[in-house]
Amino acid sequence: MNLLTNRDKEIIEYLFAAEREAREVSKVTDKFPELTIEDAYLIQDGLLARKRMEEGTKTVGMKLGLTSKAKQKMMGVNEAIYGYLHSDMLAFEWEPISFSQFIHPKVEPEIAFLLAEDLKGEHITIEDVLKATKYVAPALEVIDSRYKDFRFTLNDVIADNCSSAKFVVGSKWVSPSAIEIGSIGMVLSKNGKLEQTGSSAAVLGHPAAAIAWAVNQLHTIGKGLRKGDIVLSGAMSEAIAFQSGDSVIAAFDGLGSVSMYCE
Repeated sequence: MNLLTNRDKEIIEYLFAAEREAREVSKVTDKFPELTIEDAYLIQDGLLARKRMEEGTKTVGMKLGLTSKAKQKMMGVNEAIYGYLHSDMLAFEWEPISFSQFIHPKVEPEIAFLLAEDLKGEHITIEDVLKATKYVAPALEVIDSRYKDFRFTLNDVIADNCSSAKFVVGSKWVSPSAIEIGSIGMVLSKNGKLEQTGSSAAVLGHPAAAIAWAVNQLHTIGKGLRKGDIVLSGAMSEAIAFQSGDSVIAAFDGLGSVSMYCE
């Protein structure tokens, strides 16, 4: 088992304070350019453990990032990344979200998977993911990087739990066998104005392919997904910024819509 170094503990405190105080900070690699991807995931684990201890929250699932080939090319990488969802990140359509808790938030549309059984092992396929999934639903994820101007390297964003902040899941839950998940169209609007369109095919060709990738990655470190986990499979379009007073809605073919209001 890898143990946290003094450097790692310093980074964890730095990022934890930035999120708690809703203030932007310089990216970690400015001070620690030697940080590796393995270091970053170890720091992510330590940061989330600190949040569970200090804030009494618990892990409820996982989120995937950099699941579009365009974003990967932009970041100069060839695979996705993952972070974790905590119970205090869950927001509801019927409750306004307070802008004061954020720094420079953005929102992106995703498809949420609710697992009916544990999902772990190697060589996991799209079919394995769909078999383990009880329902899929429309979702919005609020991302809010703690880094200045939303600028970071791959290792920075992994350490920061992939910019995770909040997520909202819609009320329509659909069996994965009742819909073609690989070709769902979506329109994203803010204050009644169309902002983005997208397709689930933008998520590594199929959202379940992104989850299969994550499970295969987790297997290499002896982890997996659990029954009851919510998994956000990746953004179907570019994220959009929002402010206090804004309302956002994403409408998905066959899945209905999901909305949020920020006060």
